[in-house]
Amino acid sequence: MTLKEITADPAAKFVDVRSPMEFNSGHVGGAVNIPLDDFVFRYKEIDGLGKTPVIFYCRSGNRSSRAVEYLNSIGIKNIYDGGAISDLVTYLN
Repeated sequence: MTLKEITADPAAKFVDVRSPMEFNSGHVGGAVNIPLDDFVFRYKEIDGLGKTPVIFYCRSGNRSSRAVEYLNSIGIKNIYDGGAISDLVTYLN
């Protein structure tokens, strides 16, 4: 599946791993903000994690890839790196 197909899934959820200040400056509609610095302690807050597609994004793609790597390392599936918010918005439009 491509990222475009995954983002088109109505069940897909979005997680913004940027800081709260970055999140408040603009984010994908319906996204949950869990900053990467808090991620290890808060990832269980993600509704449907492992069951529905969850797409992570940040400013450049670095933090989102680290979040996905962490979740992969503990065996969680159905997660995707959406990369930079600017790229993700392109897929959503």
